[in-house]
Amino acid sequence: MRLNVLALLLAASLPAAALADQATTPGAVPAAVTAAVNDPARQADAVNDSRRKITELATFAGVQPGQRVVDLIPGSGYFTRVFSQIVGPKGRVFAVWPTEYAKEAESDVKGSRALAADPHYNNVVVLVQPAAAVSLPEKADVVFTSQNYHDYPDPFMGKVDLARFDKQVFDALKPGGTFVVIDHVAEAGSGLRDTNTLHRIDPAIVRKQVEAAGFVFDGESNVLRNPADDHTLKVFDPKIRGKTDQFVYRFRKPK
Repeated sequence: MRLNVLALLLAASLPAAALADQATTPGAVPAAVTAAVNDPARQADAVNDSRRKITELATFAGVQPGQRVVDLIPGSGYFTRVFSQIVGPKGRVFAVWPTEYAKEAESDVKGSRALAADPHYNNVVVLVQPAAAVSLPEKADVVFTSQNYHDYPDPFMGKVDLARFDKQVFDALKPGGTFVVIDHVAEAGSGLRDTNTLHRIDPAIVRKQVEAAGFVFDGESNVLRNPADDHTLKVFDPKIRGKTDQFVYRFRKPK
């Protein structure tokens, strides 16, 4: 009771504007994010927005106008298109394809190149490079990867050393830059066991590896969590595809 009274007294002493900021900031969506999500050029993507939580994820990632953003293994370009519009004409989005992965996703790589050739997305740059050699022409503000961190240690990618990979991401970022990792949840304690079979990864091993590279854990979002997923099915199984339990972690490079 005393705590409640104290809270009320403190609230009464604050200006109305300050109270409004406190009430709206945690869930606030930047105007640039709203405009990018509502861009008419991405109408075909909009059918997936509710499921993929694009507004929440772009906000959580902290992408801002003028930034340099890496969309690591961009797939169909779903996130690339939104990031491009958020960063705007003074920003740049690097759609990065590991050479090994590109061989398995030729149509998607062509899609990235077509996107970069579209004047509406002329701030997009496509890079194809070895999985084990992350290299950018300039330092990035955000490195973002969705549902692909688990691929790096697998045979088709050349069994990338994740410790070295995470350090390369660290070095590619500006001080204060962020690394956002989204992936399918594997059973607790499973480590890397299911990366090549179920296409899942234990969130704990991801956090341990990324922090070991020098990153500081900077928060998580639960918008893609699904308690109905028991983590035993392959992510492509019709029973769970598109509905997997996914973790969303944000790591920050110290300034």
